[in-house]
Amino acid sequence: MYNVKTLDKISKYGTERLAPEKYTIGAELETPEAILVRSTKMHDYTFNPELLCIARAGAGVNNIPLDRCAEEGIVVFNTPGANAEAVKELVLCSMFLAARDVVGGVNWVQTIKDDPAVAELVEKGKSNYTGPEIYGKTLGVVGLGAIGYKTANAAVELGMDVLGYDPYITTESACRLSPKVKYVESLDAIFRQCDYITLHVPATDATLGMVNEKTIAQMKDGVRVINMARAELVNDDDIIAALKDGKVACYVTDFPTAKSAGAAGVIAIPHLGASTPESEDNCAVMAADEIKAYLEHGNIINSVNLPNAYMDWGGHVRVCFIHKNSPAVLQGVLAILAENGLGVESMVEKSRGQYGYGMIDVNGPVTADLAAKLQAVEGIIRIRVIG
Repeated sequence: MYNVKTLDKISKYGTERLAPEKYTIGAELETPEAILVRSTKMHDYTFNPELLCIARAGAGVNNIPLDRCAEEGIVVFNTPGANAEAVKELVLCSMFLAARDVVGGVNWVQTIKDDPAVAELVEKGKSNYTGPEIYGKTLGVVGLGAIGYKTANAAVELGMDVLGYDPYITTESACRLSPKVKYVESLDAIFRQCDYITLHVPATDATLGMVNEKTIAQMKDGVRVINMARAELVNDDDIIAALKDGKVACYVTDFPTAKSAGAAGVIAIPHLGASTPESEDNCAVMAADEIKAYLEHGNIINSVNLPNAYMDWGGHVRVCFIHKNSPAVLQGVLAILAENGLGVESMVEKSRGQYGYGMIDVNGPVTADLAAKLQAVEGIIRIRVIG
């Protein structure tokens, strides 16, 4: 039996994929092998020695200490693409809200709703809330992953000219991108040419504050900026200053901060990007499947801190090992297996940065003593034996 702890409310469509005869699921479990989490902050979380993996039911993993997990041999998964449709729809909504002052108009109507002459007042005051159409305007999409390419394709269908930028675009996303989307080689091209800019990149050292005084200065006057990715991508002070002087016409963010939430020209949405029943179900299902694949067969799918690796399950005893990235580790593991009379049926070895992960199917049993010898190989972080 495996124990799976839930730190947040997880859709039953996910937890139901973990069969009760193999899994115990609950919020109060003290020694879980796996954790399902959404938004709970885990940087101060104490990991029990039995913990093997954490699955984030969502894309962002800022709430999880990835480096510490890797050092302790804990695989962290996310669910890329599971919420893409929901976020894409909110981006489209944000473009309309940024173009037409719907929010301002709706709020104004609430101030006059009790006036008997409300209909006449509306006709007189509506000109204060006009805005341009998006048809024929140019949209810049920064990041063409699961959400970005969907947004770009949808904008094309709405009659927009679309520029896309992503130096790390995957083959899958590139193949799905509409041929009408113009791929550009630099962010400068996005900043200079676009009426609307939407951000779809993770928060990394390279992307933090990517919208700032310098980059805003490159943008067209009256640009509208949409941030459904992470608050840290936009410098609050600089965007607010640009809103005040009219350089930026509107800033829509799904990540309000103490500075941006009440600023004039900001439409602050309370992190609703993935808040649809369909998205929550999809994320939970993918997260549960990732946990199941790793716990039962050692396969790593959609890890954000360790190498991804897959090997068909053939019913053999499988030795799985997380290690520091050094060829000597694999050599040491194979030598010990051979010394103990075990042959290799199949094997996979993958690396990612300073970490490696291997799976070896062997033709005989692996005793606790043998597992201890493998664990003692220099560079090994964690040994698991399945089967």
